[in-house]
Amino acid sequence: MATGKQQQAKLKTNNTIEEATMDQRLANKVAVITGAASGIGAATAKTFVEQGARVVLGDIQDELGASLTEALGGAEHATFCHCDVTDEQQVEALVETAVSQYGGIDIMFNCAGIVGAVGPMSTTPAAEWKLTIDIMLNGVFYGMKHASRHMKVAGSGSIISMSSTAGVMGGLGPHAYAAAKHAVVGMTKNLAAEVGSCGVRVNCIAPAGMATPMVADVLTGDHQKLDETIAALAEGSPLRGRAGLAQDVANAALWLASDESGYTSGLTLTVDAGATTGSTAAPPAFAEYEPMKREAGRTGVE
Repeated sequence: MATGKQQQAKLKTNNTIEEATMDQRLANKVAVITGAASGIGAATAKTFVEQGARVVLGDIQDELGASLTEALGGAEHATFCHCDVTDEQQVEALVETAVSQYGGIDIMFNCAGIVGAVGPMSTTPAAEWKLTIDIMLNGVFYGMKHASRHMKVAGSGSIISMSSTAGVMGGLGPHAYAAAKHAVVGMTKNLAAEVGSCGVRVNCIAPAGMATPMVADVLTGDHQKLDETIAALAEGSPLRGRAGLAQDVANAALWLASDESGYTSGLTLTVDAGATTGSTAAPPAFAEYEPMKREAGRTGVE
């Protein structure tokens, strides 16, 4: 029989474990992330595991995915599956892995993406257009479809998808990219309307250009030059000297995945330092005081 001190010690230990679990914003939740092996997907996977979730990682980058899974603590915390999001069966299998291995799916983060077809619409090859749409739109559809099927039965869940500032404004990305990202915003709103009555929330994130390997490749021609990319983004940022990082998007995904956003659905959450509001690195034209301007050249209030 345990002594009084032993019982107190055990109670203290149990309380400590419960407090630690309560501090984790995704405790006991299961998440699926596509495009999880690098960039924003990898940052989100790390954040989700740190916050108590068990995560199924999907990507076509097998070596990076396996390495990240090991770094996250192996099968107890994370599982990697090869997943090409243009193949519906592979996306379905990714979701089913979460259900079979961890008992369900609480969070779906459709994060896989590429830059895709680049150039004037008049010279865009149809094959490049179709593959871009297949990855960035159809892949999101498959993730939404198979995650929502389970979540509707469970009566809860959070589906998050990657849009972009190019999905809420014109002129910020190539044509196929912008088309796909605009469509993600529309699908998010429509699916939110469909599954809200089942207790499922659906939102998307619209980042600006963030310091990721994909953006580094665009800006510098080398996906590994993250320091140069951070410096370039910081110089043009509406928030002086502050580049957007993969972790900024991961933090947004964490909020949308957690119960803290439990009354939020159908939202497009911008992570852009205010760029889509018109904020720029330079002060606006109205930054300095002048007497108010009135009709016929008059100024002031008198």
